[in-house]
Amino acid sequence: MSITHPGRFSAAITAENARGLVAVIPDIKCVSPKEGDLLRGRDPVDVAQALVRGGAPVLSVVTERERFGGSAELLSAIAQAVNVPVLRKDFITHADQLEETAALGAAAVLLICAITDEKNLRALYEKTLTLGMEPFVEVHTAQEMKQANQLGARLVGINNRNIVTFEKDDGGPGRTAALASGVPAGALLISESGILSAEDAKLAAASGANAVLVGTALWQARDMGAIYQALRVETCAPA
Repeated sequence: MSITHPGRFSAAITAENARGLVAVIPDIKCVSPKEGDLLRGRDPVDVAQALVRGGAPVLSVVTERERFGGSAELLSAIAQAVNVPVLRKDFITHADQLEETAALGAAAVLLICAITDEKNLRALYEKTLTLGMEPFVEVHTAQEMKQANQLGARLVGINNRNIVTFEKDDGGPGRTAALASGVPAGALLISESGILSAEDAKLAAASGANAVLVGTALWQARDMGAIYQALRVETCAPA
């Protein structure tokens, strides 16, 4: 089962590609298991609004509480505060989490191949579609990319780091380059994590990425707006 017409989240990425740019998806993340506190006293809702004013076509919001400091309440607050589609990032394994996600106002939801079995992944994928959201299928290995193909996924993220170890490794866009050729035909490809510079974004783009999802590099920058603009590199994939 797949999306016949792109949803709001995909459409916003495609529109940025049509401008000749790789879409930069800011990751609203309060804590990094590797780097620690990212907010440093900042209000994440204020930051989200500023990034949208700076051109962000979509946002990602991490809602996992224990290790990443997120919450469902944060997702709801941001979804209400901005006029762009929002992705929920969490460890989603049950259908009731999807119903909650839809109620919170998310346009898309992260489904991680590494944390569930194939049968449950398919059930979650199809349930997401029935709720009017887009399934964002995350892979980290060639085998998981095969699962994305079997689903007919239209929105595929390659996590350059290992989510099973909470992204404490030093993976970068080389992982995207290694796996990109296996992406389902016609799917949008997002390179996630380990995008630290314009050079990293360019490597992801050269591999065919339509978007890069960036968190820590934005939050640790002296000038978040400037690094955001620097990451908006030219796309190498067809618009």
